[in-house]
Amino acid sequence: MEKNKNRQYFFYVLLCADGTLYGGFTVDVKARVATHNAGKGAKYTRMKKRRPVRLIYYETFDNKHDALSAEYHFKHQARENKLEFLHEHGVQVH
Repeated sequence: MEKNKNRQYFFYVLLCADGTLYGGFTVDVKARVATHNAGKGAKYTRMKKRRPVRLIYYETFDNKHDALSAEYHFKHQARENKLEFLHEHGVQVH
């Protein structure tokens, strides 16, 4: 079966309304951000104080494993390391 051969997977970072960062995984970035902003996404972004969220970064991967690995590594860092990662990828968080 080759139905997923050309599928792309994404690791993304959101800047939440309360200034926190959220990293996630998806196959459709635009739809996933809309889901978060509708209060139907991850438990973290369902909290009203965290919405609206704004997409500030994403990376494309050819396989699910690598996208999930990027998400895992981002989520398991201290905030200062997340900010450094974003800065290294040309993203200024304000």
